Amino acid sequence: MSDQPIRLSEMISNLNDNSGGEAANADGTRDPAVIVLGSPVASAPGTTTNRRAFLARASTLSLALPGVAAIAACAPGGGGAGGSAAAGTADSLSALDLQNANSRLDTALVHSGTHEATTASGAAAPFRRYSPELPPLSDERTLRIHWRAQEVPVRISESTTVAGWTFEGDIPGPIVHCQEGDTVEFTLTNEGVVPHSMDFHAAQLDPKVAFRSVVQGDSVTFTFKPRWAGAFMYHCGTAPVLMHIGAGMYGAIIVSPRNPLPPAKEFVLVQSEFYLGDAVNGVRPFDYNKMLSTMPDFVAFNGRPNQYIDDPIRVSVGDRVRFWVVNCGPTHSCAFHVVGEQFDTMYLGAPPGTPIRGVQTFDVPAGGGMVFELDCDVPGEFPFVNHGFGHGQKGSIGFLLVE
Repeated sequence: MSDQPIRLSEMISNLNDNSGGEAANADGTRDPAVIVLGSPVASAPGTTTNRRAFLARASTLSLALPGVAAIAACAPGGGGAGGSAAAGTADSLSALDLQNANSRLDTALVHSGTHEATTASGAAAPFRRYSPELPPLSDERTLRIHWRAQEVPVRISESTTVAGWTFEGDIPGPIVHCQEGDTVEFTLTNEGVVPHSMDFHAAQLDPKVAFRSVVQGDSVTFTFKPRWAGAFMYHCGTAPVLMHIGAGMYGAIIVSPRNPLPPAKEFVLVQSEFYLGDAVNGVRPFDYNKMLSTMPDFVAFNGRPNQYIDDPIRVSVGDRVRFWVVNCGPTHSCAFHVVGEQFDTMYLGAPPGTPIRGVQTFDVPAGGGMVFELDCDVPGEFPFVNHGFGHGQKGSIGFLLVE
C-alpha cells in the first residue's frame, strides 16, 4: 500500500475508471479512498474541470462526501428527474450506506432542478411583515405539530423574492411556544423535491433516528420534552446543512419556565443571513458558494431586512419588554443591542436561573439563543440592532417605538 493518501482531485479524475470510488496503489491493489486537503493535482489533458461537471461526478462519492450530491442538485442544471447527474436506481441507492451528520437515511442523491421549480410563481409571492409577538402558551401540555417542508418563493422585501426552502412556506418558519416539561409530538411531511429533516435544539434525541431525512411524500415523527427553558433554534439537518439552513429552513422554539417570568411584552427576533444569486424570472436563488465565503447580501431579523424600521415594534411607556433572540446564522454572531437603553436583565442560559444585570450588548452565537429584558420608562424611538454594524447595515436593525 502506498504511504501517500489519495487526494480529492485524483479521486475525481479516476471516477470514470473506478465506479467503486477506490484508488490504485503502486502494487496494483485498490484501497478505499481517503480525502486529504492539500494542493491540487493537475488534471489530465482533456479532463472536464467546470464546476457543474465536478459536482455531478462528485455526487457518486457521497458516501465519503456527505451532501455533495445535494449541492449538485441545487446547482443550475444539476439534474432533475431523468437528468444526467442522477446517481442511479433505487436499488443502487439502497446498496450504499448514505448518511449525513444527523441521519442514517440521508437521500442526498435524489436530484432536482429545485430552484427552477420555485421560480414560476415568484411574482405572485406577497410581502408581509413577520409578526414578532411571542404566541401565547397553549392550555394543553401536549403540543401536536404537523408541518410541511415546502420549496416556495418568499418575498423578503418589496423588491426581492427568494427561492426558499421552508417550513410551512415562510422564512423563518412558525414560532413554537411551549413550557419546560411539555410534550411535543412533531411530524414533518416533505412536500419538497429534495430530502429534508428537522432538528430541534430544545430536544434530547438520537439525531440519526429522530432527525433523519425524508424524501418527497414521506414523513418523520418524533416526540420530546424540553428539559430547559430558553430561546432555541430549530432547522433542517439534511446535508449539506449549510445549504438547507442558508436557504430558509430554520426558526425559533421558545420554552418558557415552569414558574412564569414577570409579566412583559414579549417578542421573538430570529437573525439570519441571506446569500443570493442573480434573479431568474424575478426570483433570486440561494448561492452555496456565497454561503461558504460568509459574505451575506442581507442580514435580517425575522426574515425581512429592515422590516421593523418601516413598521416598528410598538409598546407603551412603563411596559417591560422581553426579547427572545435566536440566531439561526448559518454562520455569523449577533451582537444584540438597543440604542438608548440598557438591559437590566439578560439570561445567558435557562431563565430565571442565570441572570446577568446591566448589560449593554451581548453576542448571541450562530445556533444559539438568549433572553434580554428592559423597562421602557422613557418615550422615544429606540433602534434594536446587531451592533456588528457591517451586518446591522445589511438589514438586522429595527425600531422599538415607546409611546
